[in-house]
Amino acid sequence: MALQWMILTYVVAAEAALALLLTLPSPKLLKNRLVSLISVILQPALFIVPFAGFQLLDIYWKNEHRLMCTSEICTAAERDRYEKSFYKSQRNVILCVTACLLYWCIQRICKYNKEIQSLEEIEKRYKDE
Repeated sequence: MALQWMILTYVVAAEAALALLLTLPSPKLLKNRLVSLISVILQPALFIVPFAGFQLLDIYWKNEHRLMCTSEICTAAERDRYEKSFYKSQRNVILCVTACLLYWCIQRICKYNKEIQSLEEIEKRYKDE
């Protein structure tokens, strides 16, 4: 189970790096090449959305079927273990939501850059006429 969360963590880190790379100011030629490269990568990277959704469903199911440790019978170690698992599930929910949100942001940034590029080409054509 930990492998899934490590994969999701690395994907979120990579998405954050790509989003940062896309939003940094750079020369137009480099920006256009970078946007086209990332646009090609986005198609197969769409797997992250259903993967994160499945992980969210898994967290929800485990939360609904988790044994509660709120009575006086529970030892301190059991209570700590319960709280630790609860905090881990909260962290994992944030990770899943962040993965989907970053994917969407990268996709929108690429789309806006492509639209700007096409509008600049149209403007250039009108200026040439």
